[in-house]
Amino acid sequence: MPVPVIMVAAMAHNRVIGVDNGLPWRMRSDLKQFRAATMGKPLIMGRKTYQSIGRPLPGRRTIVVTRDKAFAAEGVEVADGLETALTRGQEIAAEMGADAVVVAGGAAIYAQALAKADGLLLTELDLEAKGDAVFPAVSPTEWLEVSRVAFPRGEGDDASFEVVTWQRR
Repeated sequence: MPVPVIMVAAMAHNRVIGVDNGLPWRMRSDLKQFRAATMGKPLIMGRKTYQSIGRPLPGRRTIVVTRDKAFAAEGVEVADGLETALTRGQEIAAEMGADAVVVAGGAAIYAQALAKADGLLLTELDLEAKGDAVFPAVSPTEWLEVSRVAFPRGEGDDASFEVVTWQRR
């Protein structure tokens, strides 16, 4: 039986998730949340997102989605599309004993994956941001909010935030 596919993202009030292939904020506390949510799981991301990070994240198996047939990076697998990445993610989850396959961006990958995801783990930052990448709209007819946990602004954070968990209806 396949494990759930969850999308993990941080976004501003206006759904901005990035600018110039980077993050438009500093959120050390949210990076800890991301690490905890993704550790020990297969992680699917687009090439630009991977390149903005610059390396495979420890404790996770990274699958990079790209149409660039020449793209290769040490320590990651490459998939030519989201479907291929999701299939491989399920295989890796079984090998690792993981309880989910995580989709971790960017905007184009999130837009494609939203219809295939079983859950969303969204960090809603208490700020407006200027950016060129946005998270797709979450429809309340398709998604049910199951939890919301507030976190104060911590050291190394540009804002307070809430971590919201959604399940597909």
